[in-house]
Amino acid sequence: MEKPVLEMRIASPFRMSFMRLIKWLLIAVIAGTCIGTASAFFLNTLEWATNYRESHLWIITLLPIAGLLIGLSYYYWGSTVAKGNNLLLEELSHPRNTIPFRMAPLVLAGTVMTHLFGGSAGREGTAVQMGGAIADQFTKLFKVKQADRNIILIIGISAGFSSVFGTPFAAILFALEVMLIRKIRYESIAPCILAAFTAHYSCLAWGISHIHYISPGVPEMGITNFAWVIFVGALCGLAALLFSKTTHLFSHLFGKVIKYAPLRPFVGGILIVIAIGAFDTTKYIGLGIPTIVASFDNGLPAYTFLIKILLTAVTLGAGFKGGEVTPLFFIGATLGNALFLFVPLPLSLLAAVGFVAVFSGAANTPLACTVMGIELFGIHSGIYIGLACMVAYFFSGPTGIYTSQIIEGPKLQLYKYLGIPGTSKNEDLL
Repeated sequence: MEKPVLEMRIASPFRMSFMRLIKWLLIAVIAGTCIGTASAFFLNTLEWATNYRESHLWIITLLPIAGLLIGLSYYYWGSTVAKGNNLLLEELSHPRNTIPFRMAPLVLAGTVMTHLFGGSAGREGTAVQMGGAIADQFTKLFKVKQADRNIILIIGISAGFSSVFGTPFAAILFALEVMLIRKIRYESIAPCILAAFTAHYSCLAWGISHIHYISPGVPEMGITNFAWVIFVGALCGLAALLFSKTTHLFSHLFGKVIKYAPLRPFVGGILIVIAIGAFDTTKYIGLGIPTIVASFDNGLPAYTFLIKILLTAVTLGAGFKGGEVTPLFFIGATLGNALFLFVPLPLSLLAAVGFVAVFSGAANTPLACTVMGIELFGIHSGIYIGLACMVAYFFSGPTGIYTSQIIEGPKLQLYKYLGIPGTSKNEDLL
């Protein structure tokens, strides 16, 4: 009589674990499909906005008005979601409240307006915020415990990143790596993978095509070439540090000088319009994809990456919406292009290395960026990309583009040993 009871006791935990896994995989598929569809709509709308702006350049003069509308919308309806990606990171570390769904439409509309009227921003932030907001709505539907909400958010982040860039493997690592490695819950890995691929193929099913970059030339491996790549990686890390510091500086200045928040993007819009008129070109605004593509095989002015840093810092610091990642791709690729003047490596390889290494330093995600580089440029350049991403990560300072991100591990220990200011913040958050 005791044997069936024993078998039941053994089977019951297994059944509970199996049902729990099925629940998470179901959430991943449903959320991934919804997020991939939302990203497809976002990318289509963003393409329309970019094409319309380039065909009707006069619309750029209305950027201050667009900024005022974005500022007013967040002031009255979006105060609880104004932190954007940093709100997701805070909820990942300390789950408290469900992300309001309004984050998705607000950031979508704000980003499209930013690009339509000539701001310099990206799209990753929008996709990740949309993904996190959409995924978190399943918390109540599936009765997810508060302690398990970080799995929901990881699903949303990986799905949003994967669908907007078409790099599911990098998206999986980005979602896991952007938070503290020590807090990764291994049960989140399977749903994260499934959500990333579901979102990616759902986005493709709507007819979205992602940009394909040329495969860079790769020289023979050797100490000299590795040394040059380390040098390039260090410069990419410093460029990432410059971008982060400049963006945070403008955000601080706008907040300090202009107390009424909706006026900040209005004033920022005026500054950007003046800058566009002074440069007499639109290649530094929007996503800047044509310039990124050109950096792989054409010489560009050496100062191109500095202008993009400045315009993006003003755009995001003033309160316009969008992401930092595509501008970081622009900055890195054009920095690599500039280094071709004296670094004896193929131009296409320098652009590819810069493309991902600056992102690695700014987001503190060297593994995700290495995998992204391999997905975009091929495995044959992986050793150079990985080396540059890791070096950039260590040279990019104790913070990054996400102010709520906690930096830990060897980088924190190295910076503490060197006595570099800024590491105490990470200790306070642990």
